[in-house]
Amino acid sequence: MSRRTSKRRVYDWNAVPWRKLERSVFKIQKRIYRAAQRGDKKLVRKLQGLLTRSWSAKMIAVRQVTQQNQGKKTAGVDGVIALKPSERQLLVRQLKVNDGKKVKPTRRVWIPKPGREEKRPLGIPTIYDRALQGLVKIALEPEWEAVFEANSYGFRPGRGCHDAIGAIFLCIRRKPKWVLDADIAKCFDKIDHSALLEKLKNSTPVRRKIREWLKAGVMDRHEYQPTYAGTPQGG
Repeated sequence: MSRRTSKRRVYDWNAVPWRKLERSVFKIQKRIYRAAQRGDKKLVRKLQGLLTRSWSAKMIAVRQVTQQNQGKKTAGVDGVIALKPSERQLLVRQLKVNDGKKVKPTRRVWIPKPGREEKRPLGIPTIYDRALQGLVKIALEPEWEAVFEANSYGFRPGRGCHDAIGAIFLCIRRKPKWVLDADIAKCFDKIDHSALLEKLKNSTPVRRKIREWLKAGVMDRHEYQPTYAGTPQGG
């Protein structure tokens, strides 16, 4: 295979070997998971840094945001939605956790709650920030999967409502049990930024970038509002 053909196979978006990239990323994620189980924080941080600089992880993050997510056609404050393959490649090359760029505020969109007149806010970051958040998520997720409760099913990869229903059935099928239903009012809106960042205890570039996302503010009907607490649902 000539160098030109090989380069095309690697960089042509329509010819990217996605399964190969996913296997490469998963290998590093598995090492992060095992290191987190052993309590080897130094190795976890080293591998997370490796993953956030990985071309394979960046490609997967950009594909997730621009092609697979339901909100791929919803623009942030930058107005950018669908990207051409060449633009996706450019976005991949631009992605850096320690990029020195000022984070743009999220665009607030109000959507109706099912069966109610009340609406809930969604925070839509720019497409660049969404891709970078996806990249950071790829690096952070295996560390936290190693320490999460076994019977926790919310916002976790490979788990959903049906898994939770199955676990509840296995728990209550033999004898009656109490079921507690708790709804924390405006949970996402009240999350303490300092407590969240302290809980992360991550490397400085990742921690700094997450703090910038939390403090970026929102644009609601062309009016800027600072964010002192909470996280945007959707970002």
